[in-house]
Amino acid sequence: MNRLDARLAQLRAQNRAGLVCYFMAGDPDFDASRTLLAGLGAAGADVIELGLPFSDPVADGPTIQKAHLRARAAGQTTARTLALVAALRETDATTPVVLMGYLNPALQYGVQNFFAEAAASGADAALLLDLPVEHAAPFRAAARSSGLHLIAMTAPTSDDARLAEILRGVSGFVYHATINGTTGAARCSPAEVSTAIARVRRHTTLPVAAGFGIREPAQARDLAEQADLVVIGSQLVETLAQGGASAALESVYGFARALRGAAQSVRAPCARGSRP
Repeated sequence: MNRLDARLAQLRAQNRAGLVCYFMAGDPDFDASRTLLAGLGAAGADVIELGLPFSDPVADGPTIQKAHLRARAAGQTTARTLALVAALRETDATTPVVLMGYLNPALQYGVQNFFAEAAASGADAALLLDLPVEHAAPFRAAARSSGLHLIAMTAPTSDDARLAEILRGVSGFVYHATINGTTGAARCSPAEVSTAIARVRRHTTLPVAAGFGIREPAQARDLAEQADLVVIGSQLVETLAQGGASAALESVYGFARALRGAAQSVRAPCARGSRP
């Protein structure tokens, strides 16, 4: 079974939301990134979201933009990112890895090669932020043939017609961007996110992840009552840049503790992967 499928089934059985931790591959360099990633599962990350460095990260705010630049300056490439995943698998065979990035690096690598080598390295899914649904079918087929999920993304502005189009035939989980704007641009409102997630669930039975604008454990705990996965990105990247790997892992632990401490009994039935 795909590691992501196994982890989502485990979370569903435990009736709890999972923690997805985003870091940029190769930030601040390959060796430091390898050490950090090796500790994430033990620190409480249920899923690792690994950024693919790119020169024009238009969906990202200043914090993650700087991480792209640091990684690229240190020589991180798509090939070295896949090598980083393979290195992680030497010590962690179970924590799912989702590659998150932009369309251009996958195109430059070769779509079939990208997904095949990503799977061979030990990745479990990919999310290409700027891939329009109208052009997603061949990418989804290439991912599926390699045993990977191609994660779909929705936004607060996605109306019901667009949601139906985006979520037709997708797999893995759905990533819902909780704010309009770039990563780390603002704090999300759990109440607004709850309404948006309920709309997303009308169109899919897949687990729903909430990401963008989540900076505090209390926010994560509130979102855990509605979302199946809570994604922390900019806050962790910022902590890594300012305090190093130890501080970043401690921050991961704090978010994990907040999610595990959320009252499971108040989670809505639809937050366990079924339709409302």
